[in-house]
Amino acid sequence: MKNTITQIILGIGANLAADGYETPQQGCAAAIGLLAKHDIRVLGQSRWFETAPLPISDQPLFVNAVILAETALTAAGTLLALHQIENEFGRTRNERNEARVLDIDLVDFGGTVTDREDLILPHPRMHERAFVLLPLSDVAPDWVHPITEYNLATLIAALPNDQMIRPMHFDTSLSTY
Repeated sequence: MKNTITQIILGIGANLAADGYETPQQGCAAAIGLLAKHDIRVLGQSRWFETAPLPISDQPLFVNAVILAETALTAAGTLLALHQIENEFGRTRNERNEARVLDIDLVDFGGTVTDREDLILPHPRMHERAFVLLPLSDVAPDWVHPITEYNLATLIAALPNDQMIRPMHFDTSLSTY
């Protein structure tokens, strides 16, 4: 019996440097390198973006990217693997929307739609977040939301214009989407 391979989308970000890394981006890049060890094969990665925290707060800016990958794991198994990687980097969950050394979200799992207490797919707020949608357009520009059936361009056009996001290799002046 052959395992089914599922294409997945991951969001990765941080606004604190994990122990052993100088910057949040270095920690995130190292975490991406560990995905294969957890049976998740990276197919592509977006550019890195610098983003303001949501909701707006006095936390440091985040670095974010989106990963296109594939796995033979189940959705629950994938989420468990992502949490294990976060734990390896010292991620703690004390309060919602807190500063963090690593956050890896399972954004989409092959178009699966589920609404369980322990697993909601697609990610329930991804369509409201510039830091997910804009990087996603780098790796999967034809992606369609499995519930709303809106394409990525439509979702991006509907974003509120108050979310600060900028590619990290471009002009460093603040801009808003």
